[in-house]
Amino acid sequence: MNHENFDPLELLNSQFRYPFPTLKNPHADQLQEITENQWIDGEYLWLYEQNPDLRKKYKKTKTAHIAAQWFPTASMERFRPICRLMLWTLYNDDLYEESEPEDIEFVHARSIAVLNGEITAAESGIPLGGMLASLREELLQFIPQESISRFTQMISRYFKGLETELKYKKNKMFPSVAECIALRENSICLYPFLQLTEVETGIILPPEIHEHPVICRLQTLACHLVTFFNEVQSVMKDEATDSIYYNIVKVIQHEKNISLKEACLEDLRLHNEDLKEFVKLQSSLPDFGIWQDAVVNWVHYMSMVLSGWKNISTKLGRYNAMEFPEAKELKERLNQI
Repeated sequence: MNHENFDPLELLNSQFRYPFPTLKNPHADQLQEITENQWIDGEYLWLYEQNPDLRKKYKKTKTAHIAAQWFPTASMERFRPICRLMLWTLYNDDLYEESEPEDIEFVHARSIAVLNGEITAAESGIPLGGMLASLREELLQFIPQESISRFTQMISRYFKGLETELKYKKNKMFPSVAECIALRENSICLYPFLQLTEVETGIILPPEIHEHPVICRLQTLACHLVTFFNEVQSVMKDEATDSIYYNIVKVIQHEKNISLKEACLEDLRLHNEDLKEFVKLQSSLPDFGIWQDAVVNWVHYMSMVLSGWKNISTKLGRYNAMEFPEAKELKERLNQI
């Protein structure tokens, strides 16, 4: 495929800029060791026991180091469930990337039931049920059930986005650009992580703050920004795995009938519009009374997700060296489970 001698990664490094600080959690190496030895090669070894090369690819993704950029000040204990969630998103994405949309509906329902404590991992009948049950137990040490419920609603949004992606992919149809942005906002799976700032800070904000339109809009913009960045970054991977039907860059290219470079530049333009709105809202937050400092801090953490994602993801082999799982091997493994 001719890519016009255009390097999307060069565009990411030079043109996608964030006016936010970048910090990293000092427990990253320790949690990465737990991720690789206790989880990938331990608790969840059975998933890919016969495929050491694939396990090696998952280790190279450095999920704990990604989480470390998003949650830079979490203590070791509070950082652990966040890292487990990061590994789950990787496994879940790859396991079901080749699934039928209706199969995802079953996985969706069972995953939510486990997270809500309605069924056990054994009762769930899904490969990652145990991972979700462990995640729930760990989160309950730090946040109340009300926060777990909100987090679970965001996981549900992710699954709905995933289901929609698979429908477009199965039918080999492109959504409109607006439809694609809406579905990727959910499937990028950032909403659940944004809720877990409460785990990091130890401050549980009341429902009226979570439901405030400005706070909701800031979260939406954060999801958009990570997505716009991610689409340029993963366009080569998505072309290789036939996932072009829900990559915003490819959707723009299809809708406007323009070159890949022009589509990436349009993606950048949309990104910069949302970044401008995010910065404006962040600098003029409403008065939240006694919660003001906590809200300002939460939005500050939100902003570090954006700069942190650029900092870590441009170094990841998963995107930059084409070191991602083959769709065929994932599909075969899913059929065996």
